[in-house]
Amino acid sequence: MLVPTTARADDYDWLNNWPTHVQFNDGTDLGLVLRYQYDVNDFSHDDGKFTDSHTNRRKYLGFYVKKPGVYDATVYYDFQSKQWQDAFFRLQSQALFGQDFGAIRFGQSKTPVSFEGVTTSTQTTFIELALPSQAIYENRRIGIDWAILRTHWLASLGYYGENMEGKNPGHTVAARAAWVPIHAPGHVLHLGLAASQERPHGLVDALGVQQPATTSFKTPPEAGLTTVTLISSGTLTGVDHINRQGLEGLWIDGPWSIQSEYLQTQTTFNNGKPNYDINGFYTYGTWVVTGESRQYHDGNVSNVIPSHPWGAVEFALRYSELDLNDGRVFGGKEHDWTAGANWYLGTHLRLQANYIWAFSDRRGLVINPHVFELRAEVFI
Repeated sequence: MLVPTTARADDYDWLNNWPTHVQFNDGTDLGLVLRYQYDVNDFSHDDGKFTDSHTNRRKYLGFYVKKPGVYDATVYYDFQSKQWQDAFFRLQSQALFGQDFGAIRFGQSKTPVSFEGVTTSTQTTFIELALPSQAIYENRRIGIDWAILRTHWLASLGYYGENMEGKNPGHTVAARAAWVPIHAPGHVLHLGLAASQERPHGLVDALGVQQPATTSFKTPPEAGLTTVTLISSGTLTGVDHINRQGLEGLWIDGPWSIQSEYLQTQTTFNNGKPNYDINGFYTYGTWVVTGESRQYHDGNVSNVIPSHPWGAVEFALRYSELDLNDGRVFGGKEHDWTAGANWYLGTHLRLQANYIWAFSDRRGLVINPHVFELRAEVFI
């Protein structure tokens, strides 16, 4: 007979050990990918521009298979947006050459410019990405990339085309590198940079005529249940290429952390128009009041793992800024303050609350909405 000892989070199997995968004798792991998010967005001080909403945000379903040190593959689909998400196969060089020269990945995956953008949506500190991340991040594309990870540094290089929906035709070359001089549980210093060049292709219309390449940069006020934007570049035509750059930093010291990122983009045109340059940044701090730390592995952050049976509680404060004015393009300026709280219930459940104070100015039109957001999510 077992005698109960002091309760630990690991003792609560219903919170942590869900039967969602099976392991075989050779180490192969086959499992389920599930992500469900239900959001509430309530707007105020918005001059009637926004509509309150409460509905599903994401409904991911998919599968993965992996053999540690050899390969891994995953495919999943978002039934809410009706779009394919990650769908790739990755092979470790260790399995081929007996030495680790990195991993090669084929398929659809995230492009690397935006530290916050490449973080899985169930692992981000705030409900939505910051202003510059939403406007500048290129998102997922089909391609091939190489990545190598070491304890104190990492690097990647990739070539990408359009996505699995056949949108965003063209191609992108991208790279990312980071130095991690401090890398220990609960103590991390990560300093990185990323860059890419996208060369978009114009679409062929119904008459078979080739149209010029276009792009646009815009973002809602860090709210995911609206398509209303306070600032926008509008549609830019005759695009030749788009250069993106990012600088990223992360510091974790026990229950405290600071994360920041600067993003900029230069769009060039083939019709003689001057370049269009935009930039933005965000910075935020977090405090896990229950004493745990944010997790860090493989060059990215992940959720707090509770050490208490009733979970872990985290508070966060973020400032973000985006400037879409340049030359004759008056896209507007916006900066947001976001206060957030997260309650981690085991390793598969999380409740989030955010309050956003947005401040925008586009062509003299000033709109400063407040947004109250809630999210309940389940993830595997």
